Amino acid sequence: MPSALTEHEKIDPAEPPAEATDPLTIGRRIRQLRTDQNLTLDALSVAIGRAPSQLSVIENGKRELKLGELQKLARALGVTAEELLSPAAPSKRAALEIALQRAQRGPLYSRLGLPTLPVRKALSDEAIETILGLHNELTRVHLERAATPEEARRANTELRRSMRARNNYFAELETTAQELLAAVGHEGGPLSQRVASDLASHLGFSLHYVPDLPASTRSVTDLENGRVYLPALEAGGFDQRSTLLQALATRVLGHAEPKDFADFLRHRVETNYLAGALMVPQQTAVTFLRLAKDKRELSVEDLRDAFAVTYETAAHRFTNLATEHLGIPVHFLKVHDTGAISKAYENDSVQFPSDPLGAVEGQDVCRFWSARRVFDVEDRFSPYHQYTDKPTGTYWCTSRIQATSHGSFSVSVGTPFVHVKWFRGRDTKNRFTSGCPDAACCRTPPETLARRWASSAIPSARMNSSLLAAMPTGVFPGVDSTEVFEFLQAHAPTNGGNE
Repeated sequence: MPSALTEHEKIDPAEPPAEATDPLTIGRRIRQLRTDQNLTLDALSVAIGRAPSQLSVIENGKRELKLGELQKLARALGVTAEELLSPAAPSKRAALEIALQRAQRGPLYSRLGLPTLPVRKALSDEAIETILGLHNELTRVHLERAATPEEARRANTELRRSMRARNNYFAELETTAQELLAAVGHEGGPLSQRVASDLASHLGFSLHYVPDLPASTRSVTDLENGRVYLPALEAGGFDQRSTLLQALATRVLGHAEPKDFADFLRHRVETNYLAGALMVPQQTAVTFLRLAKDKRELSVEDLRDAFAVTYETAAHRFTNLATEHLGIPVHFLKVHDTGAISKAYENDSVQFPSDPLGAVEGQDVCRFWSARRVFDVEDRFSPYHQYTDKPTGTYWCTSRIQATSHGSFSVSVGTPFVHVKWFRGRDTKNRFTSGCPDAACCRTPPETLARRWASSAIPSARMNSSLLAAMPTGVFPGVDSTEVFEFLQAHAPTNGGNE
């Protein structure tokens, strides 16, 4: 994540942060006003009916003021209560002292085990600025060290846990999608590229399809000029409408620069969800699915075809809506042809493989699950259905292969046996037993083969390029900011860019 402090964490005495209206800032303002008026601590204490020691605590920002105290101090100092609550520090020196005290009260400083440095007049501005500079650099290094695969996996595990608690359903995003579609007159059914463009216009953006979009991005939004830049030719496996809607969703949801990996992942989930809700609107989709359930003909393929979206988008939307509106618990899996999980969500208590941190992405799926078995099926046109007897019960799954520029993936939607009666494909004869996470299930070679070849086999491993890779850096992980800024500069209308 960010390798430097975000703007509100940087120290700029001339322009203090908006959240600076706290006891420390108020206390410094009171002290400044008192000294400017040549009032002693004792004199002001008498005026407000408090002991000097209590006033000293207030001026040092160690206690919040009650409303009555604030009003008494304002009268005694000849100012309004609003002036005392101003977020701006009363002077550059006060801003530096406030920043230093905040730093010393923070968790990073306390972990250093250093004694508290008293803020005295003898401590020069230059000395405080040097200390703050060192603290900022330590904070930057700390944030870089926090940007580890372990941190990302923890954040993703927590995000999945919170999504499961709400059935992978976001009512507020469904409402936002409904309001946006109503604003452009969309009455249901597939969302055309024209309607998606109308939505961009409604939100104040013009669309520009360019051949030189930075390689690390799928789209670039220019907020200053109200432009969304998209690739002239979309990469395989991606829907051009989805790319546009995700870019617009970021603006609609008010997403700013992510503070950490948890924030970054949450933003991705929300933008993807809103884009899906726009392409497969809840109201018409739920009506469609309920009719199919009544006929016991639920099918992800039918949802895909009805709304002209990719199979993965249809599977996502089915996962969003099935538990909430149909009462059917389900799970979703996207698995690379190597067997590694790319995405996984569940509402049905299926047990995904996970590492000690609870992370699922990157873990290998059992060879006997439909998400793996589907790769061995020659018929790639028809959906593949399978029952799997797992340690937590029997599940039915429907899987399909999709080819992308990053390889082939299986996309699967599954449900516990008791709910399979609602689905087309329930009459499949495909059935396997999985003992995973028991290693004896599919990760330990049969004893006869192990005895025969264990001492004779030396395979040359195909190195996973991500095995030793560092986590992507940058405010938006993996995005080359220099490349993006150069791109915007070249295309800005004031600089002769494409109109």
